[in-house]
Amino acid sequence: MGYLENSLLDRADFAKRVGLKLRTIRLENKKSIEVAAFEAGMDYTQLSRIELGKINTSFFQIYKISKSLNVRMVDIVNDLP
Repeated sequence: MGYLENSLLDRADFAKRVGLKLRTIRLENKKSIEVAAFEAGMDYTQLSRIELGKINTSFFQIYKISKSLNVRMVDIVNDLP
């Protein structure tokens, strides 16, 4: 239990880190935010807010974004503390 207590991110930090990871992967894939959002079935403004960590989105939304970026969900959250 000690490991979890020392490394648990708060909600805001989690959203920011996941958003940054999504943006990094999207840019590595050379996809515009508009294309990635369209392929994920969402408005690009929503994806922008997710990438900026302004909203804490659902796993289902992360799943849809991961599919549009051709990565596994685990690749998005794997390196989080």
